[in-house]
Amino acid sequence: MLRKLASAVAIIALASCTTPATEQAAQSTPAATQIAAATPAKPAGPHPGEAVYKARCAACHDNPEATRSPSRATLARMASGNISNALIAGKMIAQGVGLSSADVSYVSDYLSEAAAVSDDWIAAMRCPADRATPKLTATPTVVAFGFDQQNHRNLSYAQAGMKPGDLTNLEVAWVVAFPDAVSMRSQAAVVGNTVFLPVGESKNRLFAFDVSDKTKPCIQWVHDGERAFRTSTGYGVRKDGVPIIMVGDIGGWTTAMDARNGQKLWITKTGLFDASTSTATPVLVGDNVIAPSSQYEIMMAGQDHHVCCKLHGGVSAVNAVTGKIVWQTGTMEDAKPMSDRGDGQMLWGPAGAPVWNSPSIDLKRNRLYVGTGEANSAPAHPNTDALMSFDLTTGKILWSYQATANDVFNVGCGPNGGGKNCTKNTVFRDVDFGASTILTTQPGGRDILVAGQKSGTVWALNPDDGKVVWRTDIGTGGPNGGIHWGIATDDTHVYAPISYPGRSIPAQTVPADLKPGLYAVNLKDGSIDWKFEVKPDCTAERKKFVPRCDALFGLSGAPTVIGDYVVTGGLDGRVYVVERKTGKLASQWDTARTFDTINGIEGNGASVDNASIIAVNGLLLMNSGYGLFGQGAGNVMIAYKPKM
Repeated sequence: MLRKLASAVAIIALASCTTPATEQAAQSTPAATQIAAATPAKPAGPHPGEAVYKARCAACHDNPEATRSPSRATLARMASGNISNALIAGKMIAQGVGLSSADVSYVSDYLSEAAAVSDDWIAAMRCPADRATPKLTATPTVVAFGFDQQNHRNLSYAQAGMKPGDLTNLEVAWVVAFPDAVSMRSQAAVVGNTVFLPVGESKNRLFAFDVSDKTKPCIQWVHDGERAFRTSTGYGVRKDGVPIIMVGDIGGWTTAMDARNGQKLWITKTGLFDASTSTATPVLVGDNVIAPSSQYEIMMAGQDHHVCCKLHGGVSAVNAVTGKIVWQTGTMEDAKPMSDRGDGQMLWGPAGAPVWNSPSIDLKRNRLYVGTGEANSAPAHPNTDALMSFDLTTGKILWSYQATANDVFNVGCGPNGGGKNCTKNTVFRDVDFGASTILTTQPGGRDILVAGQKSGTVWALNPDDGKVVWRTDIGTGGPNGGIHWGIATDDTHVYAPISYPGRSIPAQTVPADLKPGLYAVNLKDGSIDWKFEVKPDCTAERKKFVPRCDALFGLSGAPTVIGDYVVTGGLDGRVYVVERKTGKLASQWDTARTFDTINGIEGNGASVDNASIIAVNGLLLMNSGYGLFGQGAGNVMIAYKPKM
C-alpha cells in the first residue's frame, strides 16, 4: 500500500526515493542537535542549502504525486530538526551520505519554514487533579483500528454519547493543533472519556486527552516514544488486570505502555527485517499482542544500487506481560537469487506481501485475518494481494486466497521510470489490500469475512476455508485509487469509499464511470443498493489548503457508522454525513481552513485521510491533514458538538 508507506516517510523522512539505512547504522550517527550546533554561519549570496536540495532531494519532492513523497510545500512545514534527523539518523540517511554536518544543517534550514515551538502548551493543558488520571472502568468503545476486534467501525448513539439528529447539527467545539505535524495519520483509542492519540511527527508522542468537559479538553499524560509512532492505538486489559496501550512505530517496533500513566511496559521489534515498519494497529488477544508487519523495501528498490527484493511482511504474537515474541510468521518464505538484472547483480524473489492493515480477530475459530500487499519482485508469490488466515495460538497459516495474481510493483517501476529493479512482466497495478478485513454476519446468520481492495473490489469470503461467497467491482483502482484505508459495516451492508485515482498508471486509463464516493454493498449478495457521489470543489480559498482539490477529492479514509448515519471524509477536506439506509446527504462541512486552537498552536485542516473519525461523550472527533501525494498538509484534531 504505497500511500501508507509514503506517509511513513513524511513522518521523519525527507523523500521516498532513496535507500534507508539499517537501524544499527542510524544509531551510530550523531544527533541532529549536535550537527546543528556545529553549523557555520551561512555565507553571503544564495542559500547554501538550495544546491544540496537540487542535487539530493528535488527530483522527488518537486514531483510529489508521481514519486509519492512529501511536496516541497509540505517540507516547509516540518521542523528543521525533523529534516536533519531524517538525513543523519532516519529514513533518508542514504541521502545524507557524503554531506558535511554543515550541508545537513543548511538544507534543513533551507527547507523548513516552521518556527520552533516550546512544550509550554502541554503544561498549560495539563488536567487538574480531579481529571488527571484516566478513568478506565467504562466499557471501551474504540480498542482497535476498526473500533472492535472484528473491525466493524460502527458505534451506537449510546457509545458515541449522541442522540438522533446530533450529527446533522454540528459546530466546532474546540481544536487542538500539533506542532511539526503535516499528516494526522493515527486514530485514537477511546475508553470512557479518555482519548489516546499518537502524533508521531510531534516529537514521537502519544497523548492521553480527557474530554469529560466538552468545551475544555485537558492532557492526562504524554508518552515520548523512541521513534515516530506510525499506527493507530490499540487498547486492552491484560489478564493480570493492567490496562495497556499498544502502538507501532516507523522502525517496526511495538510499544506497550500502562494506560493509567503512559509508562512504558516493554518495546519489542515485531518487524521481521531492519527495513520493516509498522502500519497495522496492534491488538490484544488473550495473553498476546498481535502485531502485523509491513516493510519499505518497495521504496528502496527505486535506487539501482539496492539489489531488490528480499523482504516480506508477517504477523507476530508478543507476550503482553514480558514483551517476548511468542510466534512470528512471514507471509512467504525467504527470497532467493532469481535472475541477472543486467548488470551482474541478481534480482531476488519472491518478496513483498507486506501487511498494511490491522487484523480482524475470530475467537470462535481461534483465528486472525489480514490482507496483504503486492509482490515487490518476481515471481509473485501466491500470498501477494491475498486474504490470509492465521491460527491465533501457533501462527500457522490456515488458508490464503489470492485476489490478484502477478501484481509485481516497486518504485523502480512506473512513477520513477524503469529502473534495474523493475520487473517488466507483470499486470502492474498495485492493487493490494490496504483496508482491514471485517469479520461480520450476513442476514440469516452466516459468518463472512469482508474486505476492500485497491482494485475497487469488495470481497466476501467464507472464514472457514477462504472460498469466495461473492465479489463486487465498484471501479478500477490503482496506486491512489480504489478502496484504500478501510470499510465499515452494519447488520445489512458494507460501506465502501472510493477515492479518485488522480492519475493513471502506465498503460491504464481511468474509466469514465468510476465515480468517487461511498457505496452501500448488500452483505447478502454483494449488490449495490445505493451510492453517494462526490464532486470537486475548488471555490474560495480551498485550493490554498488542498492544492489539487480539482483531482484529489474522493474518499480514501475509512468511514465510520454512527447510529443512522455514515460519516466519511474527503481528500479535499470536506466531511459528509450520509443516511445509511438511503445514501442521501444529511450534512456536510469543510475542514480545509485555519482554526483557532485551544492550545495556541497555529493550526489548519486539509485532506482527510486514513482513520480520521471517531466519537466520544457527544463529540465527533476527527483528524485533518495528510501531506502526501499532493494532498493537503494539516495538523489538527477537531471536536464537533451539537449546536444548542
